[in-house]
Amino acid sequence: MAPLTLSSACYAAGYATGVVAFAWMAKRRRLATSGMLSVMAAGLIGGLVCANIAQFVFAHSEGKSVLGGIAGGYLTVIFYKRHLGIRRGTGDLFAVALSAGEAVGRFGCYFGGCCYGKACGVPWAIWQHGAWRHPAQLYMAAASAVILAILLRYDRKRPPENALFFLQGVLYCASRFTIEFFRETNVTALGLSTAQWACIAGELFFGVMLVKLLTTTRRERVAILTTEQAA
Repeated sequence: MAPLTLSSACYAAGYATGVVAFAWMAKRRRLATSGMLSVMAAGLIGGLVCANIAQFVFAHSEGKSVLGGIAGGYLTVIFYKRHLGIRRGTGDLFAVALSAGEAVGRFGCYFGGCCYGKACGVPWAIWQHGAWRHPAQLYMAAASAVILAILLRYDRKRPPENALFFLQGVLYCASRFTIEFFRETNVTALGLSTAQWACIAGELFFGVMLVKLLTTTRRERVAILTTEQAA
């Protein structure tokens, strides 16, 4: 049995944090049921499988792609919920879980030496892979913590279901796109990495979905208010 390393301990803590955050959010939304726990498990499994596949296909290496995991988990949950006949939105639960888990789990990347940054001379540079580099893993952990804080603050306004999920997607893609400039990555088309192109696609998808959701909700509220005034 392989010994437990600091890196693997952080990864485990990240997954545990995500699960706890999901359960807390489910209880907050009154969705803490056995069926919802199975949805979480399905999303986790689907996300892990697709994270490994995406990393192998696009980076030609072992490991996990967070962007691939998000996409895989999203599709898995959609099909699994249809199978169970669950209609209520669950994206907000995953949004909080992803941000919380990422904020902790990225320390596993830091101690493991993966997802490292470009060589630089900034005062906060860290020594990895034979050079002083940007602590890109800590940048991503900090970004996820900030996103989590924004989501929890926005949740106080009681937005429509899945608004947190789409907002998290917008914020994550924007932050990841920016941090990629400080990571050691392979540039593809127009000076951008594969992950950055994925972030652009994700930004468009989540942005459109968020605007569509908020617009539809606003129209429904106006229609209800108009009906009440007419009565």
